[in-house]
Amino acid sequence: MSRTVFSRDPGSGGPRTRTTVGRTLLALALGAGAAACVSDDGNPLAAAPYDAADQISFSGPRGDGREADPSKPLEVIAAGPDGRITDVTAVDATGRHLAGELAADGRRWHSTSALAADARYTVRVSTENEDGAPGRRTLTFDTGKPLTKKRLNVTFGPRSGTYGVGQPLTAELSEPVKDRAQRAVVERALKVDARPWVEGGWHWVSDEELHYRPKAYWPTGTTVRLRSNLGGIRISDRLWGGTAKPVELTIGDQVVAVTDAAAHQLTLYRNDEEVKSIPVTTGKPGFETRNGIKVVLGKEYFVRMRGTSIGIAEGSADSYDLPVYYATRVTWSGEYVHAAPWSVGSQGFANVSHGCVGMSTANAEWFFDNVREGDLVKVVNSQGDVMEPFGNGFGDWNVPWQKWREGSALTKGTPHHPQTSRLNPMPR
Repeated sequence: MSRTVFSRDPGSGGPRTRTTVGRTLLALALGAGAAACVSDDGNPLAAAPYDAADQISFSGPRGDGREADPSKPLEVIAAGPDGRITDVTAVDATGRHLAGELAADGRRWHSTSALAADARYTVRVSTENEDGAPGRRTLTFDTGKPLTKKRLNVTFGPRSGTYGVGQPLTAELSEPVKDRAQRAVVERALKVDARPWVEGGWHWVSDEELHYRPKAYWPTGTTVRLRSNLGGIRISDRLWGGTAKPVELTIGDQVVAVTDAAAHQLTLYRNDEEVKSIPVTTGKPGFETRNGIKVVLGKEYFVRMRGTSIGIAEGSADSYDLPVYYATRVTWSGEYVHAAPWSVGSQGFANVSHGCVGMSTANAEWFFDNVREGDLVKVVNSQGDVMEPFGNGFGDWNVPWQKWREGSALTKGTPHHPQTSRLNPMPR
């Protein structure tokens, strides 16, 4: 009565065993199957699993004090001619599972992800003999420490808290990673746990930064936990995974503020229902407001805005130096939605700003109080360029999903690697 479980690999057409995910459930199922075979007729399948020590060998260390080389894969091999391996589960002391594949004939299992350094692993092997009777063997071993002290630490963003549905996740690396295979090691170890589940993916913005976003906006009420399994994992001969502090986000209401530059109106929608329409002014010719989707970066009650911060010569016709209140930032280069009492006469009728979205003080205060970081500001019908995807805030939503996926090291094709640079953070 064979208990080997196979699934078919649609890419190769050949049989392939299930990966590490779900092996614990499989092992439980095997155990339940053995219990169900209990009878009084002497059936060998009714017995408890036998010790399969003499039926398997593995590539780990043998003897006290010996440690496995974490840079090499783990192998478990069926040693005898009659038995075969039906399942392998390998997990370290922190709960990280080691992914692996079992050969179709059950003769060999090997790891497909990297062992962690300076870790203790427990490996549970299930076998069956020629009569189909189940065997079990549990192995433990330690891995050695990395030979180099250079570590790749990860800093996640944003900080833990509640955000809008457009908030991307970020991972900043302490060392550049250029090689695609090494990027794949890093990317596999960065875990995004969303409840409810949401389709999403990482995109390499540069050699030292990744962004993660869903295919569509985060659903309201989603809980998102971002963590790293990179600690102790070999990335290259001279670089090993280091530390990362996890973060947890709660996603609030879907808030989208649509600014129609041609109609001179900003309309705020909450959960797809119109809440308020506000007369505004946007960028005048030569200073047109950027089109596209922007993510609220923060809110500042008071900002001093100066034309020199965006290259306007002091004393020129376009020069300005103004105190600004209720400023909601959407780019690092200084684009805000803010109070502009000096242009109330033009709001709703003409575009006279230097690129920001201006409104009355009362409306700006209301807007300030009704948006949070991660909410969306979408500008349409402006004569300006489209918001940059990266480097000047979060223009991530202006990248089509297919193009976004090309920026992953885990997908086929050449990743898209735009250059990033944080622009002058002074207001605009």
